[in-house]
Amino acid sequence: MGTAPTEILAFPSIKAIVRDNGTAEVVVAGNSRLVPGGESLQDLRNNALALVVSEAQILQRPVRVRIEDPDGHGELIVHPDSAVESVSYVPHPSRRRSQTAVTTPKTVAPAVTETIPEPASAPVEEAATVVKSQPWAPAPAGHEAGPDTGAEMTGPVAEASLERRSLKETSFLVSEPVLEPATQGWRGSLTRLGFRMAPSPEELAERDDIRTVSQHWPGPRTIAVVNRKGGANKTPTVVMLSAILARYSGAATVAWDNNESQGTLGWRTEKGVHNRSVLDLIDSSTELLSPSTNAAEIAKFVHHQTADKFDVLRSDENDEGDHEVTAEDVDIAHQVLTRYYRLVVMDSGNTARAANWRRMIEHTDQLVVPVTAVEDRAEAARLTLQTLQSRGGHDAQLARNAVVIVSESTDAKRSMSGEALKRAKAEAQRIADGFEPFVRAVVRIPYDPALVNGPIRYDALQPATQRAWLAATAAVAKGF
Repeated sequence: MGTAPTEILAFPSIKAIVRDNGTAEVVVAGNSRLVPGGESLQDLRNNALALVVSEAQILQRPVRVRIEDPDGHGELIVHPDSAVESVSYVPHPSRRRSQTAVTTPKTVAPAVTETIPEPASAPVEEAATVVKSQPWAPAPAGHEAGPDTGAEMTGPVAEASLERRSLKETSFLVSEPVLEPATQGWRGSLTRLGFRMAPSPEELAERDDIRTVSQHWPGPRTIAVVNRKGGANKTPTVVMLSAILARYSGAATVAWDNNESQGTLGWRTEKGVHNRSVLDLIDSSTELLSPSTNAAEIAKFVHHQTADKFDVLRSDENDEGDHEVTAEDVDIAHQVLTRYYRLVVMDSGNTARAANWRRMIEHTDQLVVPVTAVEDRAEAARLTLQTLQSRGGHDAQLARNAVVIVSESTDAKRSMSGEALKRAKAEAQRIADGFEPFVRAVVRIPYDPALVNGPIRYDALQPATQRAWLAATAAVAKGF
């Protein structure tokens, strides 16, 4: 596999836990994911490893995972191609057994051999040998798993095995978190009548998405929303991502219109009591970056969205249009915004060759490509991703890790028959399926008239649209 275990990053923190009550979970950066059940303990291990492999495939690199099960604990390296390497595995000790940590970088399926002497009162003719294999890492293809060797217990080692265990090896905190009862659908209705009902799979999935977008990540994160074609739903996407992240995480969030001339983000959002734009912020950057400047001073330059809880930094609205945003302007504005905000969501223009567009990409942590279900918008999205892939390095990594958001066509929905609506949905699915092999995630958004014209408000959307945008935002947040 070509990578020494010591070179594998320990970020994000991943833990796989299998319990003897038939439950298991995989915890990624503090976000717990339930593991599907199985008929045996080994089934649970395999299902947990499948989730870790999925995480490695998302990151496109091997990951470290700490493992705990009823038999022992240790550490694995899990590769995107499902290969598993064991770094260490320590069986849980008993009163009459020693524990031996097996360290085997690059060796699959280590095992621990324990030798147990006969009781002193019995004739000592031959020691009993117990072999305990590493249950998480299967033997490599083409090899048969055989007993592994370990240090035999003799003399002082056998006496040490009888010593009392350290209190650090146990805990009385073994209870599972109490699952809140259902609040939605007929299950929620019965809960409100006094019959405690478990939530449905759909409600559990929604709760998982809410947990994902409610995280606080170390350091600021920048999202760029890009498509070189106008009318591809970039600005509504920026507004929805910003609103959901701000509402659920409570983190300071700003939507920045990084159009090279005049953008439309200011037209689709609430205006503050001033007319300042990104150019005013850049002109005042020295003051805003001063250690003595109060955090509230940023309010002079952004426009707060009173219902959706995020701020908007508008593009230049100079009638003469005599200023074109430069790469240096982007650097300055980004430095200011990441001092005052944890989440920066950037709208963009239609020119991937523009200096401000390219510099935006350099600052980006997560790429989002919106597209309406129309052929030319989809083709423009494909070309945008292709351009980034061809540049290699950071740009190509962003393209591979991108989230594509496919919205059903707004133009086609206004006066359609039932059959035509079916065709429109089928076209949206065709486009979504076309992007899926090339990016990290694809999410579909249903048509909603509240997104077509005028200021965009999260509360004005239909419930199905809100749920779809929550899923899209969760897909984006998983890339952080």
